[in-house]
Amino acid sequence: ETARALLYRDGSGKAMLATVRGDAPPHINPISVGIVGDELCAFIFPSGKLTDLTSDGRYALHAHLDPQAPNELLLRGRARELTDPDVRAAAVAAWPFEPDDEYRLFAFETAQVGRRDSPNDWPPRYSRWHS
Repeated sequence: ETARALLYRDGSGKAMLATVRGDAPPHINPISVGIVGDELCAFIFPSGKLTDLTSDGRYALHAHLDPQAPNELLLRGRARELTDPDVRAAAVAAWPFEPDDEYRLFAFETAQVGRRDSPNDWPPRYSRWHS
């Protein structure tokens, strides 16, 4: 519930995705995300992000922070591509834009939520979720 609220703060799912490939520096990009069933997903179009996810798979994903309500959501691990046509159809139906066939669908796992009641509370109280 907290993770969903952080991702959908303005009505659509938004996050920052960091990907890596070999020895290259990480790539960090804003992306659209969505919770489809029990999966946190994103459609990724042909780009450096897609190359990184298909060649290496390691990522970190963070929801945008609100300084007035400083709860945080972070995920890290290895993304997995979702290729089941029924899962893709469900994701397309729930998405705020229409991904064409060039977009590939990925799932992100192992979320960690940090809760703080005020900007001055430190450290956050962390809890984890695994899909």
